[in-house]
Amino acid sequence: MKNNYDKNILVFGHKNPDTDSICSAICYADLMNKVNERNIAAGQPDSGDVYVPCRAGVISAETTFVLDKFKFPIPRIYMDVRPQVRDLEIRNEKGILPDMSLRNAWERMTKNELQTLPVVDSEGVLKGVISINDIAMANMDIIGSSYFENANVPVRNILETIEGELEYGDIDSMVNSGRVRIGASTPESIRETHSEGDILIVGNRYDNIMTAIGLGCTAVIVCMAEELPVELVWVATRTNCTLIRTMNDTYTVARLISQSMPVSKYMKTDVLSFEASDQLDDVKEIMSKVRHNYFPVMDKGNMIGLISKRNLISLKKKRLVLVDHNERSQCVDGFDEAEILAIIDHHRIGDVETTGPVIFRNVPVGCTATILNDMYHEYGIEIEPRIAGLLLSAILSDTLCFRSPTCTKRDVEAGKALAEIAGIDYNEHANAMFDAGEDLTGKTPESIFRNDYKILRTNGVRVAIAQGTFNSPNNRSKAIQLMNGFIDSILESDQVDLAFYIATSIQDQSSDIIHAGKDAEAVLLRAFANASCGEGTGVHVPGLVSRKKQFVPGLINSLST
Repeated sequence: MKNNYDKNILVFGHKNPDTDSICSAICYADLMNKVNERNIAAGQPDSGDVYVPCRAGVISAETTFVLDKFKFPIPRIYMDVRPQVRDLEIRNEKGILPDMSLRNAWERMTKNELQTLPVVDSEGVLKGVISINDIAMANMDIIGSSYFENANVPVRNILETIEGELEYGDIDSMVNSGRVRIGASTPESIRETHSEGDILIVGNRYDNIMTAIGLGCTAVIVCMAEELPVELVWVATRTNCTLIRTMNDTYTVARLISQSMPVSKYMKTDVLSFEASDQLDDVKEIMSKVRHNYFPVMDKGNMIGLISKRNLISLKKKRLVLVDHNERSQCVDGFDEAEILAIIDHHRIGDVETTGPVIFRNVPVGCTATILNDMYHEYGIEIEPRIAGLLLSAILSDTLCFRSPTCTKRDVEAGKALAEIAGIDYNEHANAMFDAGEDLTGKTPESIFRNDYKILRTNGVRVAIAQGTFNSPNNRSKAIQLMNGFIDSILESDQVDLAFYIATSIQDQSSDIIHAGKDAEAVLLRAFANASCGEGTGVHVPGLVSRKKQFVPGLINSLST
């Protein structure tokens, strides 16, 4: 079975996603899906690829405001993209019901080239499995004539197995008592050797059939009979005897009838199954320790198919596009076990390695969304107002409404053009975004720190850097107070040498930096010549607003001296 994930290309921003990361993922997916639709309309073959925007962390209040305003759903979250069971070629086998006959189960296995079938109830809940080996053992174990005792064999199973026709009886009733006997001689011998409740197989002789029905048998199976006299059927109704006829001879019927037993009597109930979301590393280890080859796959409690050990060979890796990042520490977990198809970014070139050539677009602008704006124009795809709103929001967020030193002329031109398409005032929209993002009501110190947070490795030092931007001085002061009592814990929880929280004032174009770690304050004072120490507010740096273009370069220089 081709699962829904085969053709998906997952578009990810970085961990702890900001507005640019989320909006760029949504817009890149929109752009490429529209390009595919246009190509199909032009007669090109449909690859079936679908670009899906994703996220690798919790979105911020600012981003939530933007998605709500332009009516976009929050992208699906993936904390790990390592291969899962759902990435395998899952055999589309929904399972059989417990009352299916052994013969029907065997025929289904033979037709579908399977050695195992899952057994499910009417709701699709897994109850057990039955294998060809189980059926073979059942046929070997059925010795004697009382194997129908307590077996609850549906009359339907008997009809299907011996190719019979029901003359009288309930097709949905169960046979669960009596011995299976062949009455092929005289009426007298039938009376002497057969008892009430037996299942009697007889030839097409009127007197033998009448005698068998009169004995009170549970069922009488008449062989080599194309039709039966109406009086025999009438007597069967009077004695409540299930009456069946078949064109097979008594030997064939006697040989086949045991195969009408339900699979529930021989299935294994101690079932080893896997969830579609199980990681393949774990599954491989479990598979290596068992002898059988086929395993049911469940998805939220329902059977969706089978996998075998051979399916591990045909594993299809998840396919990813990375936007707004290209460093390992910022990638979704398990990215190195996926196939990266493209990277679209505006940061410095990091340490992501790929197994083959990829589309790599890295442009020195203030925002990834500015690059995507260019790509819409290059592909000739019209930017719809809602998409324009997302792209504009990302640019305003990353450039602090064009105030950041990272902002370029291209960002400003793109932002103003997008504002016209979206039909909004970019200054008013930026203020509303920033107000929503800096609202600290109900937030914990950790959630504030991780709202916009990245890990940097430089000169053998591992550094955690978080930033909050504020319009309101009161909110900024509150964030600084919360960070003073919290930031030391980041050193241990994130296993870093240094930790910094940059509380940036949009209006004053300055930052106060709360810090933790050995010589953290000295590192900052070396990094920024105009820095000064404040009372309970960390290190104050006038003119510092950009983490990427100002803080990180200064920090790297300081740590290298």
